[in-house]
Formats: sequence, C-alpha cells, structure tokens
Amino acid sequence: MLVGAVSDTHGYLDPRLLEAFRSVDVILHAGDVGAEAVLDGLRKLAQLYAVRGNNDVPLGGLGLPTHLDIEIEGVNLHLVHELPHAKPSPATNAVVFGHSHRQLCEWREGLLYLNPGAAGRRGFHALQTAALLSIEDGCLEVEQLVLGSRLTKVPPARV
Repeated sequence: MLVGAVSDTHGYLDPRLLEAFRSVDVILHAGDVGAEAVLDGLRKLAQLYAVRGNNDVPLGGLGLPTHLDIEIEGVNLHLVHELPHAKPSPATNAVVFGHSHRQLCEWREGLLYLNPGAAGRRGFHALQTAALLSIEDGCLEVEQLVLGSRLTKVPPARV
C-alpha cells in the first residue's frame, strides 16, 4: 500500500505534488490545507484523510477534525497538524504532522514521527516537499520527496 503524506499546502495544489502522488492508494494531509479546492483535487487521486491546521481555522476549519487515527494495512497512524497537540494511543505506530514546514523522519522509542514538510507556496521554506509511505506486512518505509523550489508567483488553487 502506498500512502502520500503532505502538509501546509496553504491553498495551492502544486502540479508537481499531483504527479508525485499519481499512484498512491491513500493521501494524508496534515493540515493548513488552505482551500476546499486542494481537498477536492487530492480526493480525485485517492482516498483522503485530512486534519485542520491553525491557518484553516479562519476558514471554518474546512469541516476537518483536529486529530485523526487511521489504520492502514495493520499500521496505526495518528494525523495532527502541530506535534505538541498529538495524542497518540499506545497502539499508534506513526505520528504524521506538519506546521513547521520542515521535513522530519525520525524514530523515537519505537514510534515513527513523520513531517512531510510544506507543499505550498506560502512560508519560509525554500523547497516544496512531501513524503511517500510504503506499508507492507505491517512495516513502514518512508521516502521524503522534494518537489522543487518553492513557487511564489502562481495563481490560487485551481483544480
């Protein structure tokens, strides 16, 4: 099972992200979505799970929860925007989060912490990034993706 992880799109659905996620089975969006059009575009690719970020609150939260626990192929994932707000259960295998605009893939006490970075055009990051999680036989393998330089002069999300 191939899972795409993305965060901090801030209303922009980059064509490079769509290309990177063209063969994923599931997409996780760790908040700061920024526009319903981003959710709609990702739903066209695969089953989507998303949480709201701090910048989604002024948009009414886009109807998204603050936390989400998902089981995929025997692996329990906890999805949240800001890591300090994470509430993993004892059964959680990985925490997927965003907010910092910095990629992270780190094991801590048997728990995977994954931040795909930022795929949007707003923020201080120089590169737009995402991640792929391969889940097979209860094991996780992560590939951090660099989509390319942060695009700053592009129109708002259009899908």
